[in-house]
Amino acid sequence: MTVASDLVIGVDGGGTKTDAWLAPLQDDGTGIVLGRGRAGPGNPRAAGFEVAQASIDAAIEAAFADAKLPRDRVTAACLCLSGAGRPAEQIRLSQWADARGVAQFTQVTGDAEPILAAASPENCGIALISGTGSLAWGRNRAGEVARNGGWGYLLGDQGSAYAIALAGLRHAVLAADDRGPATELLAAFQRQLDAATPADLIDRIYSAEMTRERLASLAVVVFDTAPHDETAEFLIESAARQLYFLVDALARRLNLPTGDYPLAISGSVLLNQEPLRALLASMLSEAESTPREMIVVEQPARGAVALARIAATTR
Repeated sequence: MTVASDLVIGVDGGGTKTDAWLAPLQDDGTGIVLGRGRAGPGNPRAAGFEVAQASIDAAIEAAFADAKLPRDRVTAACLCLSGAGRPAEQIRLSQWADARGVAQFTQVTGDAEPILAAASPENCGIALISGTGSLAWGRNRAGEVARNGGWGYLLGDQGSAYAIALAGLRHAVLAADDRGPATELLAAFQRQLDAATPADLIDRIYSAEMTRERLASLAVVVFDTAPHDETAEFLIESAARQLYFLVDALARRLNLPTGDYPLAISGSVLLNQEPLRALLASMLSEAESTPREMIVVEQPARGAVALARIAATTR
């Protein structure tokens, strides 16, 4: 395999999909992307390393095909993956990428780094993710990095789709038992899960088909019910508060000056639920370290390309 010295690859991989973008090494300011590819799950911890590696490889193959170029080793690649925030995963994936001939130099990061890179040319500030899970990651001007959250659905993930859905289900069954206030969530979950009675929710929730991602997708029931149900409204406010805690604590840890850093947000919940974004923005406006602006990042792969370019010039 030869080397395409004028190309870089940025990969964004999560629990359900992996996006790969093929772009020129030099950024001419137009944000041109030569080819885009998409494949299956790219989280090595959730899907397994073999599945994640196959998805990454397929997405890169599709990006070259989309660009109508033969696949080749590029100058640099950045693989930004959920479940790859620790050195153990990063080393293993870098070794695989080297053996597969992905790039002359491959950097592996977690899934928050490209979100900040996509929103901040200086690559300083905080990235906040609320999707199936939740995480805040930041970098200050001194180059110091830190993270809050990202503990997974058993230990944390407050403010995530999974946490919102689970809280909604728990309040629904409390209402069914007359141990909590009446809430429309009970009937709403029954309709969503085709459960004729509250007891039928047991079979639906504990079935083999109810994966973590599937349960997280039920958060939409809470959001749809919130405009006319006090319990659901309370749960959305609580989720916004938990995301606020992630950002505020991290900003203070990194000594980010108030009004002087961007907050880049991404993940299915923050991207699709404007009421939650509005609540979060209101809470942050009164924080000790208020962000300068909140930037929605819909395509983290663009940040992965930016990080690949940085890697190519600083390695």
